Amino acid sequence: MAKRRASLLPRSAAVGIVLIAAALIGPASSGAASSGTSPGPTKTVWLCRPGATPDPCETSLDTTVVKANGQRSVTDVNDAKNAKIDCFYVYPTVSRETTLNADLTIQPAETFVAQDQAARFSEDCKVYAPMYNQVTLAAIGGTVHLTAAGITEAYDSALSGFKDYMAHYNHGRGIVFIGHSQGAGILIQLLQKEVDPSPKLRRLLVSAILLGGNVTVPIGKSVGGDFKHIPACHTNDQTGCVVAYSSFLDPPPANSLFGRVGQGVSLLSGQLPNPKLQVLCTNPAALGGGSGMLQPYFLGGTTTPWLTYPDLYSAQCMSVGGATWLRVTPITTPGDTRPLVTQQLGPVWGLHLVDVNLSLGNFVSLVATQAKAYLGHP
Repeated sequence: MAKRRASLLPRSAAVGIVLIAAALIGPASSGAASSGTSPGPTKTVWLCRPGATPDPCETSLDTTVVKANGQRSVTDVNDAKNAKIDCFYVYPTVSRETTLNADLTIQPAETFVAQDQAARFSEDCKVYAPMYNQVTLAAIGGTVHLTAAGITEAYDSALSGFKDYMAHYNHGRGIVFIGHSQGAGILIQLLQKEVDPSPKLRRLLVSAILLGGNVTVPIGKSVGGDFKHIPACHTNDQTGCVVAYSSFLDPPPANSLFGRVGQGVSLLSGQLPNPKLQVLCTNPAALGGGSGMLQPYFLGGTTTPWLTYPDLYSAQCMSVGGATWLRVTPITTPGDTRPLVTQQLGPVWGLHLVDVNLSLGNFVSLVATQAKAYLGHP
């Protein structure tokens, strides 16, 4: 087991060092570093949009399937050109710009993470992903002072992209919201402020997939906390609901950045510690509860862009000692030499870098089922 664990962190981790406010955040002040962006509305720059060229969310989905016995096979998967629903994706922190907030220039990091996290959803939906003035890695590393104003700028620019999408592209189609880390934090706010209070927009909600963002609910409940009207998903054909978790191999420590209300990533959506709330965990492999098998997908194949390892991980939601998380358990099979993910950034981060990839196949299947239910198809 140790030998296998030492060998892999997928290539997605190269751009997956995602936003944690934690102790870095301070009050907005006139002395904060300039973001390099202009105030007020700006024209949306689309990272992913149907018909755009290039579009990293519409790339090859061909996959090499690697089984425990070493057997390999290739699957050919095509985009759903006539998809009847949309996906609205907000990417995590990947910008290596040296300012507090990133500009709207599409760079290799944004292109890669969109392919890594969002492209496979093109099997089910038309994917829209606006560039936004995200808080950069420089702010996370402390090179630039992270401020509340910087977080607000990131949200406002993503909101502007959503409003553009609704005004010009949605046309009454159902929406799946997808976000990870900073992207999830932004979507928590957007759903709180724009969708949850609006019956009209809630009718368009197919589901929300918000990973590594600390969605909250009252302890033991499936709705409340962050959202008044958007419950956790408990069945595969349920719509208008949310799937959320942070993944760990081991229980999150007391200073964990994820899985604990009011800590770490919680600051992105304005959450404070609250003993009546817990972080939501919904297991995409077993929405009704219990354990299930994950369907991981990683970029980085040699003969195909994608690799998948069936029957390599099981997962179950856990809630102990004030923390709630998705416990990922590698399956030990004699002779299985497939590499395993690790908590490379340490126990406070858990498996945050691969939150999306570990369950990507589960999510694509889930969205396909939810889309049929939303559209009224058998």
